[in-house]
Amino acid sequence: MINVGEIIKTLRGIVEARIGLIKEEIQEEFLGFLSRLILLVIIGSLLLLVFLFLSLSLAFFLSQVTQSPYLGFLIVALMYLLVVLVLYLSRDSLRLRQRTEGALKNFFSNIKNEKTTDE
Repeated sequence: MINVGEIIKTLRGIVEARIGLIKEEIQEEFLGFLSRLILLVIIGSLLLLVFLFLSLSLAFFLSQVTQSPYLGFLIVALMYLLVVLVLYLSRDSLRLRQRTEGALKNFFSNIKNEKTTDE
């Protein structure tokens, strides 16, 4: 005779094992996403420092060329204002939005690709 209690125990074990596997997969994907995000923040911070020092260097150079202690910094500030204005005017550009979204999706979707190639 078939024991219903054992069948239920077996099914419960299978379901618990599957839930455990799903939890592990979610945890691996979250950790991969988090590590990519941390890497992106570190790269962004370093790029910010690079731009800061390049901007200061350009401002000091232009100050020496123009022989005015303020004019070099004003020129650099106006260049950044021009960049911000161009970005502001192109904020609704579909092509720019698609390129940005594509780059971010590509950066973060590599987690799944790396996982499948490792297995």
